[in-house]
Amino acid sequence: MELLLNEIEILKVEYEKFQRGNKSAGTRARKCLQNIKKLSQDLRVQIQSEKKS
Repeated sequence: MELLLNEIEILKVEYEKFQRGNKSAGTRARKCLQNIKKLSQDLRVQIQSEKKS
């Protein structure tokens, strides 16, 4: 869970940079979003397995 929150914080910073015109920050923001997607899926699977047991 901590990793997910950390990625969200990084995304906020990179997205703000992108909004100000930093094009390379857009690439980093997209990478963060991909990491968030993976971490979210992992957390979802973990919750589902704990729910079933």
